[in-house]
Amino acid sequence: MSMHIPFDNSYARLAPSFYSKQAPDRVTSPSLLAFNTDLAQLLDISPGDTDEMAQVFGGNAVPDGAEPLAQLYAGHQFGNYNPQLGDGRALLLGETIGRDGVRRDIQLKGSGRTAYSRAGDGRAWLGPVLREYVVSEAMHALGVPTTRALAAVSTGETVWRETGLPGAVLTRVASSHLRVGSFQIFARRGEITNLKALTDYAIQRHYPGADGPMGLLRAVRDAQAALIAKWMAVGFIHGVMNTDNSSISGETIDYGPCAFMDVYHPQTLFSSIDRQGRYAYGNQPDIAVWNLAQLATALIQQLDDPQTGVEEATEIVHAMPDMMQEHWLQNFRAKLGITTARDGDLNLISDLLALMAQDQSDFTNTFRSLGAGEPRDQFIDRDKFDAWEANWKARLQDEPDPQSLIRRSNPGFIPRNHRIEQMITKAVEGDFTLFNRLNRVLSRPYEDQPDQAELRHPPKSDEVVQATFCGT
Repeated sequence: MSMHIPFDNSYARLAPSFYSKQAPDRVTSPSLLAFNTDLAQLLDISPGDTDEMAQVFGGNAVPDGAEPLAQLYAGHQFGNYNPQLGDGRALLLGETIGRDGVRRDIQLKGSGRTAYSRAGDGRAWLGPVLREYVVSEAMHALGVPTTRALAAVSTGETVWRETGLPGAVLTRVASSHLRVGSFQIFARRGEITNLKALTDYAIQRHYPGADGPMGLLRAVRDAQAALIAKWMAVGFIHGVMNTDNSSISGETIDYGPCAFMDVYHPQTLFSSIDRQGRYAYGNQPDIAVWNLAQLATALIQQLDDPQTGVEEATEIVHAMPDMMQEHWLQNFRAKLGITTARDGDLNLISDLLALMAQDQSDFTNTFRSLGAGEPRDQFIDRDKFDAWEANWKARLQDEPDPQSLIRRSNPGFIPRNHRIEQMITKAVEGDFTLFNRLNRVLSRPYEDQPDQAELRHPPKSDEVVQATFCGT
């Protein structure tokens, strides 16, 4: 095999109780749809020819040094605890240490049934694979910590959901696939030896300066607080913030029914499975705190003095809302061209958002237009906007270069929902032109790209995406 991946698999060296080892299921006719050359170089991967990569990333050939396994975890799903989940349609091939010295997982998603599949078929269809490829890479370009996409392969097989759909496999890269639910399962089972081993492993891998379980909790809190504030700043809605989708590393993981807002409103919701709006845009900070509390509950179980642990963990968790608020303020100040903190900034930002919600202004285009264009055109009540703008411009008087900061802080391009749906429809028909175009344009979201201006347009009334769907 000419393709070479320099595997160094630390997770596979943990006890067998953490995973189930198995090879991917073979597929009929794998064909490489996309390969992320830049990411491959970072991972120090030597790619083979197209057919060889299709065999590897489709699951038909296990490369030298790989140790395929499905990870075990549990999790709260929409607030209800599920005692055993695990990778039901994914296999961790192994880990690499990249040219930057960072250890990362390489995982096949949609590679067949595992010990944790339950009634599922373990497969993925083309739509969710392409969505995760485009959106995760767009998030990376936006500066949001995220899993990334290394490859997408069509399988030549039909996956049955409500109807027959073309099958595909995504190769996903992450700092790790450890989740809050990875700790919950051992804590709930009372398997303290495994819980301690996982805690030590997470600290060594992600936060080597952390002091024990509570140090890990603090580090995860800090990473998650910064992450959620970045989501809010780009108008991203995860859609399914279950604890099994909450990454210990502070990366965005599991792009199921995710979406970006067009029209701004804090209760914006797209996920078809979130019937109560638990994971609406404006609820995401509160849910992040709730998820951290579940991690705290799990980590406490291994302490010699749980009561002292409860008090310390409570203090750590209760500090998270203010921490997120500070990150949020910093991000939104930058979106307005502000570098220094002053009393009144929260009101200035909140007043603009309230006006945007009232007038159904486009989130991305409104903020981008503050740096170039006519922001007034984004509003119906222009007198109210004029009054806000006067206060804003007065606030900018002592700022050195607000327009440059605004342009660096507000993307012109996001993966808009209607474009993603159009891309999937075309791809099912065998046309990947829009898929390739989106990847190319979204890799430079803060540049003007005037020849791609149509991709900045909000959806027309008949293009609005009302609901997004999980890929399982």
